[in-house]
Amino acid sequence: MPEPVQVRSMFARIAGRYDLLNRVLSAGIDRRWRRAAVDCVGTVEGRLVVDACCGTGDLSMEFVRAGAGVVGVDFTPEMLARAKPKRGARGGACLFVHGDALRLPLVNGAADACSVAFGLRNVADRHAAMGEMLRVVRPGGRLVVLEFSTPPGLLFGGLYRLYFTRILPLVGRCVSRHDDAYRYLPRTVLEWPRPDLLEDELERSGWEECGHRLLTGGIACLHWGRAPRGGAGER
Repeated sequence: MPEPVQVRSMFARIAGRYDLLNRVLSAGIDRRWRRAAVDCVGTVEGRLVVDACCGTGDLSMEFVRAGAGVVGVDFTPEMLARAKPKRGARGGACLFVHGDALRLPLVNGAADACSVAFGLRNVADRHAAMGEMLRVVRPGGRLVVLEFSTPPGLLFGGLYRLYFTRILPLVGRCVSRHDDAYRYLPRTVLEWPRPDLLEDELERSGWEECGHRLLTGGIACLHWGRAPRGGAGER
């Protein structure tokens, strides 16, 4: 499991160039993935979404543009400092809060949906985080998880692993001057559970109607679930 102090320190160091690196390393495709995550939740206009591990707020703002009210939570102040200016004229619809995905600062059943993009992999106890997200979502509310994955297939999968383990750390070092973060990223992605296994973990955490969909040939994956309508999310 990732060490929280080390993860927080790492993201604090790269916060200033985090968005630029995301655009460069994904060729801009990460924006399309975030829009797919919003679409996965369904109609969000007038609803409250909790964006756990919100980072610099890109997914939070996609939800705001779709008409949702958003509480973005992250445990790295330097990332939140980059997120807050993005609110602009929509500031009243989005609140960025310093907090931990293992102790979300909301009462039981407060949110209509919960999201986490590229963050669950960095949480010290992802099973506990899944349960905590379930706690804050109302019965019948939705969860969406957007995370990197490892593409299947010998050819594309092999080329992707080569890029991910050899080229990406070099680009990360040139742009951010902190190559440790971009050695950490390939390692944690390659250690990440297969989509079907993560789906099983969500179900064991209490989420229902779980599923997943590969994006861009399996480079990323969308996972979803629904809080039990009988009120399991109100524990």
